[in-house]
Amino acid sequence: MAQDSQALHFSVGLLGISGGSLLLLVNNYASTPGEDFIPQTALGILLLVVAAVIAYAGVLSLSQGTLFPLVCLTVSGLWCGSGLVYILAGQEVLQPDELRPSLVPGLAAFTLALLLIAILSVGHVPWLWTAGAFQLGVCVLSYRAMDTLAATFSGFMALLRFAEGYVALLTLYSVQPYSPVPLPAVFSVLLFVLAVFSCQKSLLEGLYHMFFVAYCIAIAVEPRGFLQGGTQGVQAAIFVVSAIVVFVYALNMHFGNTIPTGQGLWKATVGKMNALTLRPLGKDLHTPYLGFSKYADAEVLGYACSVLAAFAITATVGDKGPLSVLVLPWVVVAGGILQLLCGFVCFSRGKTFESTAFVLYGAMWAVWGLVRYGGLYGESRGFNVAVGIICFLLFNSLVTVAALFLNVAWFAYALTFQLILISFLLDALGSLPYGYDIGVTIVFGLVSFYCFLAHMFNGTFQSPQIPLGKALVNLSGAGGSRDVCLHVPARKAASINQIAEIMKNGGICGMPTDTVYVLVAACNRPEAVVKAYKVKKQAQDRPMSMWISSIEQLDPVKHLLSPLLLDFMRAAWPSSISMVIPRGPWLDAFGLGEAAKHIGTPQSIAIRNPDCTVATHLINMVGPIAVTSANPTGEADTTHHNQVYAKLGDKVDGILCDGPSPENIASTVVDCTKIDTGHIGFFRVGLIPKSKVLHIFEEVQRRHRQGEMNPAFEDDISDTVIDAEVTEEPEQRHE
Repeated sequence: MAQDSQALHFSVGLLGISGGSLLLLVNNYASTPGEDFIPQTALGILLLVVAAVIAYAGVLSLSQGTLFPLVCLTVSGLWCGSGLVYILAGQEVLQPDELRPSLVPGLAAFTLALLLIAILSVGHVPWLWTAGAFQLGVCVLSYRAMDTLAATFSGFMALLRFAEGYVALLTLYSVQPYSPVPLPAVFSVLLFVLAVFSCQKSLLEGLYHMFFVAYCIAIAVEPRGFLQGGTQGVQAAIFVVSAIVVFVYALNMHFGNTIPTGQGLWKATVGKMNALTLRPLGKDLHTPYLGFSKYADAEVLGYACSVLAAFAITATVGDKGPLSVLVLPWVVVAGGILQLLCGFVCFSRGKTFESTAFVLYGAMWAVWGLVRYGGLYGESRGFNVAVGIICFLLFNSLVTVAALFLNVAWFAYALTFQLILISFLLDALGSLPYGYDIGVTIVFGLVSFYCFLAHMFNGTFQSPQIPLGKALVNLSGAGGSRDVCLHVPARKAASINQIAEIMKNGGICGMPTDTVYVLVAACNRPEAVVKAYKVKKQAQDRPMSMWISSIEQLDPVKHLLSPLLLDFMRAAWPSSISMVIPRGPWLDAFGLGEAAKHIGTPQSIAIRNPDCTVATHLINMVGPIAVTSANPTGEADTTHHNQVYAKLGDKVDGILCDGPSPENIASTVVDCTKIDTGHIGFFRVGLIPKSKVLHIFEEVQRRHRQGEMNPAFEDDISDTVIDAEVTEEPEQRHE
């Protein structure tokens, strides 16, 4: 009953604060300079009522001894005073120009009161954890902004805030956690590396990060960690420096680079070193292996979190209990939450293996950290716990085997984590050899640090590169040990130029269209057409077709084609309509040579003008192209560039990547071989419905029956009409 009463008071207080805030918000935004939305007297009375309700909820919650009653009473006092001021203004006791000065003291007192509550009360745990949650949000936004350094730093800051909040929470229960030395020392090394590489953005950025290096060192030198005087002194210095950095960046954003921050100093210094070559900063630096992504690479933070989680569990818990040693936040937040975040970011970039590994490891660290260092382990060691760990062992075995096909670094990373899982299993069974767990965690931590440093270094410098090793095992056959074909984003003109050059030199490429992905070759390169035909191993019932970018590309042979057919093409294209037309001498004009036998059938050929900007732009540059679907015969159409790469990546010379296809339906194929008789047929009804095609054809037929003006005589007819008007005008005046 008491709990229900407490929940009721808490709900009433929150609703009162929310209602009063909404009342002031609506009034302030809806009022005009000449007229108030809510009369001031009515607003004052409403504020007094809300203040009374909030005060009532706060008084009834005083026995609970939490932060909530203090907030309720403070807000109630503010709105009570504000309500009285609004009533006096509404009764014209206060003049309009005296309203704001009358509210200032109350607002100032309210701000000071909440500041004192935040500092002096025991309720500062939510503030720290809220700050950590916001830092996680900034981390995600930094990845979306393609800023890996800022995202990594925000992830580190979120970890510190959650750890500080955890320590503050334990002090409420009279627990003074001991802070082991290894983790803060390792954390300071990671922050130092990040600070050095952050200098490429600006020297001020790197110096600012160095204060957090000092903060971690201060935590390491004192067993009490966050609660000792040296650490809090560094926190005060960080507060001052943070305010200065915010001021400098805000000033430079508004007035330009008024205050120098050392931007460009890193580039100038490294430029003098012949042994180092910087990578150009920009969004292209984080372009995924295939396609597009709205996020930068998160592997750096993932490896760093593995380092922290590994060195955190090297601490000995002893007989005082798991809560007496500061391990839980480092394992759960660094190894769990942040690694899960990295896994999700990797998944958004199309890195299936990396995302699987980070999500698996994040889940393991979170579960093990909560159970082992959250006081849930107890005496429940044995078969039940061992079964869960064995499941993780089996999953990580698959990850380890898959890492053989990636590189040596990932294999070592997965294999050493397997050793850590074995130590967890032995601990659950009570058979852990002395020193084994510490040894394997140090090895895993060092491997993770190598991967962290390698990705940080390789992402900054183009040469030299810290080696990550090649794949230990290569797949044989299709897809195994193949050369990587060019894959470029279709949204860039430079990418289309690259693919066009490949096709002009006799290459074959995968290309997006208005329907599904296709395999293309230039018609004026017969050897490329033959290559595309052999790559695809076309079935006889699915011959290659020819695509053009506009009717103008048929001008050299239009005298060989039916006028009705040409008009039908003009009316129907560009679209997802393929027209099967009679084969004839007109095909020889496109330079196909002996390769012409691979396009169409001996009697007919399919031709199309796609409704796709990328495709038409490429055809404009290359000329008419021979086209076939980008999937092995008998398989489903390819609707994503990843499918093209997986199925034909070792057989093509380039792929234009444009993500998923706009449509999963193929084109409509119309039989125009007997169009001069007034009839068309359908081989396949696809994206364009049959009724629409028939309607277009009927319109073209109607124009031909009525007769059309020859464009060659339009100028002569216009001159005749003008002469007639000039001749008739004097007669009209005479009349």
